[in-house]
Amino acid sequence: MKIRLLLLLALLVMPSIVSAAGHDEPAIYVIKQGDTLWGLSDRFIKDPEYWPNMWSKNGQVTNPHFIYPGQKLRIFPDRIEFVPQEPVAQNAPAAAAEPLQEVAAEKTYTLYGTEGFLAEKGFKPYGLVVGGHHNRKVAGVDDIVYTDIGSEQNAGSGDKFSIFLKDIAVKHPVDSEEMGYKMIPLGTLQLTDVERKASRAIITKSYREIGPGAYLLPYRESHRREIALKSCRNDLKGYIIDSFSGVNIIAAGDIVYIDLGSSQGAEVGNMLYISRDVTIDQKYVEGRIDKLPQELLGALVILETGKKTSTALVVKSIDTIYKGDRLVSQTK
Repeated sequence: MKIRLLLLLALLVMPSIVSAAGHDEPAIYVIKQGDTLWGLSDRFIKDPEYWPNMWSKNGQVTNPHFIYPGQKLRIFPDRIEFVPQEPVAQNAPAAAAEPLQEVAAEKTYTLYGTEGFLAEKGFKPYGLVVGGHHNRKVAGVDDIVYTDIGSEQNAGSGDKFSIFLKDIAVKHPVDSEEMGYKMIPLGTLQLTDVERKASRAIITKSYREIGPGAYLLPYRESHRREIALKSCRNDLKGYIIDSFSGVNIIAAGDIVYIDLGSSQGAEVGNMLYISRDVTIDQKYVEGRIDKLPQELLGALVILETGKKTSTALVVKSIDTIYKGDRLVSQTK
């Protein structure tokens, strides 16, 4: 294998596996969407590194990345085996239904609404915060601010808007192409008095200090939303181009921005692997090596997509991750 497999789709809760009482008969587990060899090995025998053994001894699994819902496993205390799929003879009587064991819930990841995004070329805010009460430059919860949103935009008293800070321009780490501006969530406001081209508003929630020039967008719910994993329709390849925090060193739990969006076929819930090319001193290889296996660093899940960029959550890191590290939808 050119790259060591790290499959993260199934950090799932251990399901209840029922064995025949008083016997050494294995329990039967039915594979569910989101399961992986890595996850199954970790879950049932507490050894995520066992998966190559499962793969090598089961010819029906020709690619370790692809196991399918409905496949059955025999679970022993020290090993896991696939139940061979037997062809059904034509006109054969239906076999008695085998009781299904409880299956773990499909893995999901949580979107809180405070992850931010990249404002791509052509992006325009709905409006701006143009000032604070008594010309205050900094506002927080329950403070009064003024906006350039009015009745001409069909706005009315009680309308809510999300507040963002337009931060630095993000450039691609490979070719320095400007990918967009980082948009940092600041909070929410609600209009109270609306004129034709302006309005008064009250800050209803703040994550950071809010001041004149802040962008206003249609209200974005900030409550938790679950993101279910979804298989990639296309073969995706790209890069991590920045992090929410702006730091260069990235780890599990960090929010990052990537150069893959809806125009490339990226979708919310897609999991991508993070990798890096391995380089060695060429004086020791004397032209015998063309390309080394890539180093697998971790994985991320896409939370929100733009046209050419997406916001993602790093869900696993086994080594330090940096801006500029590569992304692939499947390992080889």
